[in-house]
Amino acid sequence: MARGKTVQVRRNEARLYLDKAVQFIEQARAGLDAGRNDAALLEAIHAAISGTDAVTTALAGVRSTDPDHQRAADLLEDIVASASEDRQRARQLRSLLARKNAVEYESRKTSPKEARDGVERAGRIVDWAKEVLAAARL
Repeated sequence: MARGKTVQVRRNEARLYLDKAVQFIEQARAGLDAGRNDAALLEAIHAAISGTDAVTTALAGVRSTDPDHQRAADLLEDIVASASEDRQRARQLRSLLARKNAVEYESRKTSPKEARDGVERAGRIVDWAKEVLAAARL
């Protein structure tokens, strides 16, 4: 099933990952409002990763520990394989992860449009994670 490094996690820990995701997305939105576009986008990316960890933990009791964050998207895809709307979340995560290296390590600044788009995408993942945990009664 899982590609990359994973670890078994108690399903009730999903709430902890969701709490982190919520903190990160709130910081991303605050950064966006303050014009801190690089910080906003990086916080958004971390929110999406933590939201993904919340979902995979809630649904399967597993999360990615692979240094390549794309494996978290692979794991999410594997777990939600039958639901096309849910697979869209993996695509959204991949889109955000594609920007991670540039925002973290390159000299080019993140534009307001890029930051806004990233925060919106991550927000959708975090909102979805909230729905998944509510449905799982976690």
